[in-house]
Amino acid sequence: MKAQKLIQRRRLRRRRHVRRKVIGTESRPRLTVFRSGRHIYCQMINDHEGRTLVSASSTEKEFRTVRQNCATAEAAAEIGKLVASRALKKGISAAVFDRGPYKYHGRVKALAEGAREAGLKF
Repeated sequence: MKAQKLIQRRRLRRRRHVRRKVIGTESRPRLTVFRSGRHIYCQMINDHEGRTLVSASSTEKEFRTVRQNCATAEAAAEIGKLVASRALKKGISAAVFDRGPYKYHGRVKALAEGAREAGLKF
């Protein structure tokens, strides 16, 4: 098997393993994270309705004017604070954290800690 296909299969397996246990509801939506080489994206999802309630990413214009390098843990922490403040404005105070196929480390961990600092409970 080619190396890239093997990496994709392992990532999919890890993602399924996490998603078996993590389900977002109306009162506690799922805070999911996608991390690319340059940017980080997160959104809060109600899985029962299949709706995205709140989202934030490092590609947004208001964020790009403040930060030049978006591939750092500090930028991820700011995105976590941004999504938490948007969620609190909508009346969402608790969430379930979905790290996806990524380890709880580095930018993913920084995003979660930033959201916690802003008042979101996991």
